[in-house]
Amino acid sequence: MLHARQKLLLCLLQTVGGSAAATDFQKLLFLFTQEFEPSPTYEFVPYKFGSFSFTSYADKRRLTESGLLEEDENVWRLTTNGERRARPNHPMAVALHKFRKLYGKLRGNDLLANVYKRYPFYAIRSEIVEKEKVLPDADSRARIQDLRPKALGPSLITIGYEGKTLEGYMNQLLHEGVTLLCDVRRNPISRKFGFSKGTLSTTCDKLGLRYAHLPELGIASEERQDLRVQADYDALFADYEHDLLPKEGAALDKIMGWIRDGQRVGLTCFELNPQQCHRHCISNLLGSRFGKSLVIRHLGIGEKCRSNAS
Repeated sequence: MLHARQKLLLCLLQTVGGSAAATDFQKLLFLFTQEFEPSPTYEFVPYKFGSFSFTSYADKRRLTESGLLEEDENVWRLTTNGERRARPNHPMAVALHKFRKLYGKLRGNDLLANVYKRYPFYAIRSEIVEKEKVLPDADSRARIQDLRPKALGPSLITIGYEGKTLEGYMNQLLHEGVTLLCDVRRNPISRKFGFSKGTLSTTCDKLGLRYAHLPELGIASEERQDLRVQADYDALFADYEHDLLPKEGAALDKIMGWIRDGQRVGLTCFELNPQQCHRHCISNLLGSRFGKSLVIRHLGIGEKCRSNAS
């Protein structure tokens, strides 16, 4: 059975003629989700040719395995079976009709320029933005340059991926200027696409971030059972701070070394709320060692505090 977002891929591809070059299709999918959906089916990151969805490519692999797309790295193309399955419901059909009238024939450099000019953030890592044939407008290139991450200096950021897509999560890291993502899960596996160690590490590398895994700072999954109220979490973390953290000086020294070297380190685990994740215990301990010189920011809940805050 097709997932709704996979159905969109088939229907959009049929709308633009049944096939499209890989870069073109990413931009067309981006425009459709941004401008014709109230809540985007796919999120995107700034990649080497502009807006890119890793999730859409994971879906492409599944559709290819199902015989609905042809196997081709450079082209998205429907098979005969794919054409039969590309039947949009009424709301999607209306949106696709409007999309085809506006963007259906836009391809190549004209399509890239359209997206780069109107959505400059997604061009900040483009390898072709400086080529005049793609974006001859100096003002547009300057806007992209202004949005590129600046060297913000060493700091410590914590982030959980609960409730986030891989792309939304990575965009948070990019916006915050994170340079090194430190995974503090004991077992870095996830049923949620993109957050198992291999995929997360590869994604970081593609977007210019370092990835490091310190499993010794994690908490065994069996110790995290039956956590129902905050008091349960507090008891678990009290034991963690008393029994485990003092034994892991080498791992903590690694993080401190990265920060001293000027890295903007992101501590990551699953939970959105840092008070329900052991990463806040790590950040508190590191904060106490650094003193007021280190700013700690917890992404996702709007909390910002100095390292010596309680």
